[in-house]
Amino acid sequence: MRLYWNYFVMELKSQMQYKVSFFLTTLGQFLTAFTSFFGIKFIFDRINGVDDFTYGQVLLCFSVIMLSFSIGEMIGGGLAVFPGLLKSGELDRILVRPRSILLQLIVPNMDFTRLGLLVQAIIVLCIAVPASGIRWTPAKVTVFIMMVICGSVIFFCIFLMIAAVAFFTIGSLEFLNIFTYGMRQFGRYPFSVYGEPILKFLTFVVPLALVQYYPLLYLLDQGDSFLYIVSPLLSLLFLLPAGLLYRVGLRNYKSAGS
Repeated sequence: MRLYWNYFVMELKSQMQYKVSFFLTTLGQFLTAFTSFFGIKFIFDRINGVDDFTYGQVLLCFSVIMLSFSIGEMIGGGLAVFPGLLKSGELDRILVRPRSILLQLIVPNMDFTRLGLLVQAIIVLCIAVPASGIRWTPAKVTVFIMMVICGSVIFFCIFLMIAAVAFFTIGSLEFLNIFTYGMRQFGRYPFSVYGEPILKFLTFVVPLALVQYYPLLYLLDQGDSFLYIVSPLLSLLFLLPAGLLYRVGLRNYKSAGS
């Protein structure tokens, strides 16, 4: 772990080498993300609710997805360089090192400017918590923390699966970004507003509803089902197909050379 910590520190120092550029980029991430927040506010200036969810409750959904996405992207967003490593043959150098291949890919490519997005999500959360009308208990706080942590894992898994597809295509498939950046936009509202087919897709295929919609019902006292409480933990089953796709791709990898 000491090696990976050194990787982490070196990457942070590298990105902060030009401090003005780093902080301006982080500020840009912070300000740009507020466009979604203002979009929600403008809509609720004209309506009272969306699918029976109030302004504060929608903001809570928004903050959960934004927190999860910002953490997941900070860690896994760097996997976007993966197709380039395959084409250039740089992956071969990583494969011969006696260390975890995945950590060698993740740690040197972490994007710390995503802290701007994380700070924005925290600010929205501070607005949403008192506005949501939720009567917070230790159990509900625990469920909320699970929502954010498990949501971060899901977004990381999506980034990993998109990168793993490059094993078979030797290139990035841009349309797959709908499952990352697209889902971030979808997550501004409870997933039920998009209809039953979309809700089922986000429950059984890409289980983001398990970290946003169902536990939200428990927080709002709209359902006390045990499944609602543990649904964030059930979403971690998504690690299995993500890890399997990565391992199958790695096992069948043939060097592109350079």
